[in-house]
Formats: sequence, C-alpha cells, structure tokens
Amino acid sequence: MNQGHSEVPTREEALSLLYEYTKTDSLRKHALAVESAMRACARKFGESEELYGLAGLLHDFDYEMYPNADQHPYVGNKILTEKGYPESVRQAIMGHAPYTNVARESKMAKCLFACDELTGFIVAIALVRPTKLEGLEVSSVRKKLKDKAFARSVNRDDIRNGILELGIPEDEHISFVIGALRENASSLGLT
Repeated sequence: MNQGHSEVPTREEALSLLYEYTKTDSLRKHALAVESAMRACARKFGESEELYGLAGLLHDFDYEMYPNADQHPYVGNKILTEKGYPESVRQAIMGHAPYTNVARESKMAKCLFACDELTGFIVAIALVRPTKLEGLEVSSVRKKLKDKAFARSVNRDDIRNGILELGIPEDEHISFVIGALRENASSLGLT
C-alpha cells in the first residue's frame, strides 16, 4: 500500500508483513495473542478494533530480524511508514519499547504497553498448565509474577507500569487479558 492511499492496511496485509519478517512460531503466536488483547481493549474503550489489532499484531514484527535496541522498533517504524500505516499505530508501537522514550499519550499506546508483556507472561503460565487458560485465576498470575525464576525474561516493571498508566486496577486488567486470550485460545494453541 503506498502513502497516497488513505485506507488503512488490512489485517491480511499486516499478517503477510508479520510472516515475512517473523519466522518463529512463538513470536508469531505472541503477535496474535497481543492482537487478541488489543482488539478486546478497543471494544472495551469504544475504539477502532482494526487499528488496535494492527498495533498488537505488528508491534514486534521487526524484532526477529532487528533485535537490538538501536534497531527495534525503529526499523519496523520505517517499514510501516513506507507501507502507509497510520501514525497512531506507529506511535503506539514506538511507545511499547520504553527505551525509545516515545511518550504513550493515546489510549492505544497505553493499551499496547499494558498488554504486551502481560500477554507474554500469561501465555507462559498457560503453556505449563495441563488445562492451559481454562481455570487460570488472577491469583495464580500474581503468584507467578513474584517468582523471579519463572519466565525471567518478562519485565515485571513494564507490566506494573503499563497497568498503572492505563489507570485500571491490576487484578481487573490481568483478568481482562486472561479473558481476551481465552476468546482466541484455539488459534493461539492454548486449548
């Protein structure tokens, strides 16, 4: 899609871009999981499901090829600009990485930051449970958050700060994200 068009790229175009740059199944599933949480946020706040979905789907699409902090999400932002993705989506994606120092001013940007690491953490928990997401309680997530050895690559401060920025009680947001993931559990390989 060139910049002369005002239409928003479709989910199919975004998926194609994701699959072009992201080859590992785990990172593709992470993108789909964050997309699920973002679409649920859009419904909750009366925002555009399409735009929120695109931000969730593409927030890490460049990470596998450009994993360094001086590359991700900067390279992705350049690619998305060239492909005509809306400024709102690109700003949210830039803001999801705290080291970019891009302010998270929009609801979309705050939602992406509040959902990204938490989604990854909840998926990590689900993957070690026999019943996956079924029956997963907020208290179990809280307990695992305290266990520094579990999913140690997940930034607990980003989870806390994201929820604080969103201005929603922590338990409510954790429960909300669990619910959003349950809606798409089969496509995420969590059934």
